[in-house]
Amino acid sequence: MALVMANEKMDANQKAQKINQDARRYGTFAEIGAGQEVVRWFFRAGGAASTVAKTISAYDMAVSDAIYGPTDYYVSRQRLRSMLDYEYDLLLERLDKTRGGKTAFFVFANTVATRREAGRGWLGIRFQAESGSDPSEIIIHVRMLDKESVRQQEALGVIGVNLVHGAFYWHHDPEALIRSLLDDLTWERVEVDVIRFAGPAFARVDNRLMALQLVKQDLTEAAMFTAKGEAVQWAEVLHQKPAFVQRGSFHPVTKATLDVLERALEQFVQEPELQGETPVVLMEMTLRHLTTDAGIDELDFLNRADMLSALGKTVLISNFRRFHRLAAYLSRYTKRPIGLALGASKLGEIFDESFYNESEGGLLGGLGQLFKNPARLYVYPHLNLNSGHKLTLENFPVPPHLKHLYAYLLENRFLQGIRNFNPELLPIRSRDVLARIQSGDASWEQLVPPVIAEIIKRDGLFGCRMNGKRDA
Repeated sequence: MALVMANEKMDANQKAQKINQDARRYGTFAEIGAGQEVVRWFFRAGGAASTVAKTISAYDMAVSDAIYGPTDYYVSRQRLRSMLDYEYDLLLERLDKTRGGKTAFFVFANTVATRREAGRGWLGIRFQAESGSDPSEIIIHVRMLDKESVRQQEALGVIGVNLVHGAFYWHHDPEALIRSLLDDLTWERVEVDVIRFAGPAFARVDNRLMALQLVKQDLTEAAMFTAKGEAVQWAEVLHQKPAFVQRGSFHPVTKATLDVLERALEQFVQEPELQGETPVVLMEMTLRHLTTDAGIDELDFLNRADMLSALGKTVLISNFRRFHRLAAYLSRYTKRPIGLALGASKLGEIFDESFYNESEGGLLGGLGQLFKNPARLYVYPHLNLNSGHKLTLENFPVPPHLKHLYAYLLENRFLQGIRNFNPELLPIRSRDVLARIQSGDASWEQLVPPVIAEIIKRDGLFGCRMNGKRDA
């Protein structure tokens, strides 16, 4: 069957018809929660007998546990994986002898909860790209943003069809597959904040780049992956845990970068509200940090991710230009304290009233979002290399009409200066270090942590040149 052309637009019914007419594809639909909204499209499109081997909906928890095994959470990646494992093995056991070699088998599964405010769920497909091949897999996490459950169910059905269609006909082009997930939908209705590709059809896919694509293509405002490059969902990482975030370009990570992180984190863990808890540490890169006049350089992005991986850090990619949007997003998944580390030069963004929308309550509304939970901002001094002036919380030039507000935030420790910083590191600038790396000036090695110097030299990150040549 011919591949769908890049400019061809198909609705969910047309996609279901196309799949039903594809004699190669045959499999199982297993859906828990919100009804059998995905398989329903295939039944309505006609000819589903050529596509659907079985459909199952194990609503009762005891029944679900009896089939797929016990679980702590029914709407979870673990439950989805157990569904895919069980149903795929069963499908091959029953049909491989009679249909194997001429049929590309698949299992689609979802486990979903619809809610008045916003539903959420895990969807996945395990499939043979060609008959007889080892299976490949795509897993996504979605938030359904409609206010009515019936609308959330409709959106679930559409994105499920899009996922199945994308797996079959766009697995050769994961970026186009991601783009197709919101066909017949809008970002106001559905958010996809996790995607994970695995298996032979995606042998060359880097899931860190796919997380970047989710944000770049507006399927979500933020996506996350671990130091091992595994895509993770916010709730999996943050559920009722304190969180600490450092925003930066990490281009590259310098000794000053780590001093900001380590000194701020030392103060955050001493907050009485933490009660000895270890916070989740996130290193955030925004699209603004990654974008140049030529767009986003994926290799450059991976260079930065490799450094943060070497430090064992979880990476957050976001489209949050404003700090209060980041804090509000974090607050969806944890009510525990939040810490944010930043340089004093960024304080201007916090108190710039033009950065806030009137629909959000302007500056006061934005600060209300920023400092709830509660949140603390840990501010690192900024040295002006031309004048030698050191900008701190104490001498920050607050607009006159905001002085009382600023004093309130200081008095109540929402804003805290970072103590015990190393003044010798204040002159370090990432752009200067990057220029030295690219020019072959070996002095850059003294400006970054040893583990970072090692990985930059070993992997030739950022165009690193050793002995006049790019390091191999």
